[in-house]
Order: sequence, then structure tokens, then C-alpha cells
Amino acid sequence: MAAKVFESIGKFDLALAVAGGVVNSALYNVDAGHRAVIFDRFRGVQDVVVGEGTHFFIPWVQKPIIFDCCSRPRNVPVITGSKDLQNVNITLRILFRPVASQLPGIYTSIGEDYIERVLPSITTEILKSVVALFDAGELITYLPAGHSVLLQLPQ
Repeated sequence: MAAKVFESIGKFDLALAVAGGVVNSALYNVDAGHRAVIFDRFRGVQDVVVGEGTHFFIPWVQKPIIFDCCSRPRNVPVITGSKDLQNVNITLRILFRPVASQLPGIYTSIGEDYIERVLPSITTEILKSVVALFDAGELITYLPAGHSVLLQLPQ
């Protein structure tokens, strides 16, 4: 009698463990400050951006791609010419983050490594165009070391 009870409990525990493993493989977490985009093998990248928390997905059909949406710093050193054609060695420190609603388009058109593909070229070109407006003397006068300038990138 006791052997049958323990055998049925063992079968129940095995079934419960298998069910728990299946459910666990269909869950993913999106941490604070992050967002996720879902890639579906049949429908492609979905337009919905998933917020923070624990979410379900269909294993082997869907794949969550997690993006960091917190503001992060980056230093971009550039050697460029001033208005009076003197070489200026300047470093621009930028704070950047992606717009969460644009993540499906960013992933589709640029990829997960959008930071390395976009930021260096945009920041270098904007910095060169701003530095070219000033003489070397004006840059020394108006931009002492550690001074911050706010540049709004076009969207």
C-alpha cells in the first residue's frame, strides 16, 4: 500500500518537474532600464516593445532581444580643424540612450551593435561642424577644460 502511494507521488513529482522545466524555458526577464524586442521566426521583428518584468515567449519560435535604455556616457576624441585652419585636439563626452519606441526599427535596420555603427560617425561629424565655426583662440576662451556643451542630435 505504502509503495503504491510513494510510486504515485514519484510520478506526480516527475510530471511536475517536467512541467516546471517547460514553463521556465518559456520565461524571460527584462531588467530595470532595459526593453525587449521580440523576433518571431514566422513574422519577423514585432512592433511591440516589451517593458520591464517577467514575460512569456514561445521557445524555438520567438527570441527576445534585450536593449539597454539607460543613459550611458561615451568619450569621442577627434582631431579637427578650426575656423582659422589650426588643428584642434578635442574630446566630446556624450550621454546617449535609444528611444524605446524606436527599438524595433533600430534592430531591423541597424542591428544590436547600433552604438558602434552610429555614434562614432554622427558625433565626429557634429563635433567637426561645431568646431569649424570658431577660431582656435575662441575655442580656448569659450570652452575651458571640463566645460559642457549640450548638442541635440536630429531624430
